[in-house]
Amino acid sequence: MMGMKTTLYDFYDIVSPDAGAMIETLRAYGYHLETSIADIIDNSISADAHNVWIDCSWDGERSIISIRDDGCGMTEKVLINAMRPGSKNPLQERDPKDLGRFGLGLKTASFSQCRKLTVGSKTENTGIALRCWDLDYVNDSGEWRLVRPNQDDIPPDFSALNDMKSGTIVLWERIDRLTKGTDAENAKHKDQFYEQLDILKDHLAMVFHRFLEKPAGLKIFLNDKAIKPWDPFLRNHPSTQHLPLDHIMYRDRKIAVKPFILPHRSKLDDKMYEHAGGPGGWNERQGFYLYRNERLIVPGDWLGLVISKGQPVRKEQHTKLARILVDIPNSFDGDWKIDVKKSVARPPNAIREDFQRIARLTIEKAISVYRYRGKVTERPDSSFTFPWSTDVVHGVYRYSINREYPLIKDILKNSGESGKKIEAAFRIIEETVPVPLIILNSSNHPDKIQKPFENAPSDDLKKVLGELWNSMTGSGLPPDTIRKRLEHMEPFSDYPEYVAEFLKKMNEGA
Repeated sequence: MMGMKTTLYDFYDIVSPDAGAMIETLRAYGYHLETSIADIIDNSISADAHNVWIDCSWDGERSIISIRDDGCGMTEKVLINAMRPGSKNPLQERDPKDLGRFGLGLKTASFSQCRKLTVGSKTENTGIALRCWDLDYVNDSGEWRLVRPNQDDIPPDFSALNDMKSGTIVLWERIDRLTKGTDAENAKHKDQFYEQLDILKDHLAMVFHRFLEKPAGLKIFLNDKAIKPWDPFLRNHPSTQHLPLDHIMYRDRKIAVKPFILPHRSKLDDKMYEHAGGPGGWNERQGFYLYRNERLIVPGDWLGLVISKGQPVRKEQHTKLARILVDIPNSFDGDWKIDVKKSVARPPNAIREDFQRIARLTIEKAISVYRYRGKVTERPDSSFTFPWSTDVVHGVYRYSINREYPLIKDILKNSGESGKKIEAAFRIIEETVPVPLIILNSSNHPDKIQKPFENAPSDDLKKVLGELWNSMTGSGLPPDTIRKRLEHMEPFSDYPEYVAEFLKKMNEGA
């Protein structure tokens, strides 16, 4: 109109993304098979499903994967919207039970694995609705054409819906990420396919364990076999330490934080130890376990936290027993920087110090249990406890023989003219400790490292105990003090029964 003032936004062009290019881009979110299927199951849980059936049928490049649930299902209108990329605005307020955020999960998870996605769904009051994304067809047409299959001829893959009150089936065909270039008759290709299903089973047992643990909770079946929950915290084991529950206030909501210290290797049999390690093993599974609405988002990570000397906490062998449960509501997704794949998170700056405090305390206790093999909870003066000392100068570690260790101190004190030779021998030992080899062996074969006196005759241990007793009594320490120190001292703290027997004899002879 005449006289009206124009603004910057009065003139514009509509620039729609190229359909083929965009849909191929959506394939590149970095999903794996297990994280993709977990995203599909999120939708099933949001639909109040009680059961989820995953069927993976091997046929080389013609293999298919089907995910079926008995949830409330979708009408045709709802299904069309669900198939729309970006069907939800992450800024909108959601149902507290909703496990989605971006409205991309179904599409990006599926596109990352297959080139043909078909979804069939029905509610209690409507018949079966079907829609299909065929990526090759989208590329050829250059348009966002969501295919509407013939409603009068329901494909056999969706016939199970006929016998259900309500539910949804997600069908993946041309699953090129998993089967491209494979031959149905090739035994190696078939084994590789089923190896991926083993990884899938373990991942789902971990991510949805809190749903699966409930007596009347969710049930997930993989090729007709029920998936059993995997508890990261080994809560029912008598040697697991349950540290106090902490509540951190953020935006007038409580974030529950519960640390656990898992049992030392010596407290677990081989089968339980392997099981408790979880997918990826003990080192990989340490740290914070972030749950959103009971769904595991981050399965063990130190969240980029810094607890000393400005360096982020790293996953080390000696901290592997520390696992910390964190519960947040879905309204905190943005604050925690949770990504589309629900695999990355970082605590908000306002509560970062709280998480660093909890991490520090949990790590200290975990190191203590690891160091003392679950036997010692209170440590005496380290100068009397450890035969080795560790010094850190400018970030460089140096290991030296502890000259204050009673037996060593006694040897040096009474060495006379041999003192210089003994000191020279100690220096040679200290300067040639094979630290890189020890670290390598401890990381690659942690269960094959022999503990002190493990295969030695018990008499050898008792002889060393006797010499140490003589050294400590010769230094003027009272018997009660010596007894307490021997109980906590390396390597005798690993053999309390021998120490008790030895002390009993000393007491009887006193």
